[in-house]
Amino acid sequence: MSSFKIIFVHTFLMSRSSATVKLYACSRIMLPAQERSVMLMKKIAKGTHRNVNYVSRLFQPQNVVPKDGIVKREDSLSKSQKLMHDLGVIRQASPGAFHLLPLGERSLQKLIRIVDDEMCKINAQKLLLPLLTSGELWKSTGRWEDIGEELFTLKDRHDRELVLSPTHEEAVTELMASIPQLSYRQLPLLLYQVTSKFRDEMRPRFGLLRGREFIMKDLYTFDTSAEAASETYKAVSKAYDNIFRRIGIQYFKVSAVTGVMGGSVSHEYHFPAAVGEAKLLICESCGYGTSLESCVPSECPECGHGFLKCCPGIEVGHTFLLGTKYSVPLKARFTTVEGKSDFLQMGSYGLGMTRILAAGVEVLSLPDEMRWPIALAPFTVCIVPPKEGSKESAVAHLAEELYHRMNSIDSFRNDLIIDNRCNMTIGKRLFEAQRTGYPFIVVIGRKALQPVPEFEVHHILMDKKASFNETALIEYLKEQLNK
Repeated sequence: MSSFKIIFVHTFLMSRSSATVKLYACSRIMLPAQERSVMLMKKIAKGTHRNVNYVSRLFQPQNVVPKDGIVKREDSLSKSQKLMHDLGVIRQASPGAFHLLPLGERSLQKLIRIVDDEMCKINAQKLLLPLLTSGELWKSTGRWEDIGEELFTLKDRHDRELVLSPTHEEAVTELMASIPQLSYRQLPLLLYQVTSKFRDEMRPRFGLLRGREFIMKDLYTFDTSAEAASETYKAVSKAYDNIFRRIGIQYFKVSAVTGVMGGSVSHEYHFPAAVGEAKLLICESCGYGTSLESCVPSECPECGHGFLKCCPGIEVGHTFLLGTKYSVPLKARFTTVEGKSDFLQMGSYGLGMTRILAAGVEVLSLPDEMRWPIALAPFTVCIVPPKEGSKESAVAHLAEELYHRMNSIDSFRNDLIIDNRCNMTIGKRLFEAQRTGYPFIVVIGRKALQPVPEFEVHHILMDKKASFNETALIEYLKEQLNK
């Protein structure tokens, strides 16, 4: 009876489509290893498996320059702008405005998750404010005139003046002013958003580093007193330190002027980079730093025995202790413990989200190869199966098996991609994966033919490679992510 069943099912399967073969995969019938690999190789090449990220299905329009082509004004581009454009991460829509393509969007969402996590730890609440705000609000705080031509303004059909907000102090303060009988018991209050901002830059340049439209995380805090606001400032500053540590790029926190934002205390966060437009003075002994219009090396005022060294930086974050600069003109009050009315003490804290992405690429990349901080890479691991028709194609099934095993682990879930363009050589796909900047590239090559298959893993940021069996490979990658 058992033999008859096997013969019947085998005959039945041979007469059905490949979909039926998959349907009966739960039976104990196994195709020979070679036939199974050929079948899986075809599926991998077509990218037909659901819930698998394939390079062939990725929308990544690359800028391919002919061998004898001439690239105009390349010297006017930053490294990050050129690489992110050429490798299909961004696409320019107009001067200073860019499409963020799937690789860029995945990176942005990773950054947002880090920010959300650290904001949650300090009890900040996420909201969304209108992009259009009343021009009257900006006039009442004086910033309509102070910011001048960089402020994007427009009029509606009723001739009312509006602002495409570069920041939202006016809007959020008006929101707080509209709440009747706000009590001291409800404070401190920390509200933040991640949204588009607009600045009419006279000369937008360097891609996402200085544009007319950009994505920013802005946090606004409200306290009962200057002392309480100072404590909140310390808590937010610690959260910002945590965010930048998790991103994994060296950064400098420097004292800065408050400018048109106003307030009493201000700090900037910078990634050191040659293309940076800010001039920083950094003490190599104690880490003290300040932002200046002109760099003049001098003795450190903090430790007294170190000298301030001049270096350029890309500003990626800014914090302000605002006091009552906005709450007074916009009449944002609260009721004190004594039952009296008083003005809210405010703070404002910004992170340039798209600028952080570009600045990270700017700092880490080679001239012709993009590099991402591991925490922000669109995909952490790229798996390269064998070339179709090669000897190694006999173990092509290991690509899918490795993918699914790793995808079941939280730290790798939906963070893997298979380069299933198996008509191309392994070398060609390895080269393209390196240029795109996937931090870890796993190659299924000759060593995968061994009785205990081994995979070759390339650690791109460290410029190292090693071979591991499947279990050891996963443990190695876990260790690297936890560093």
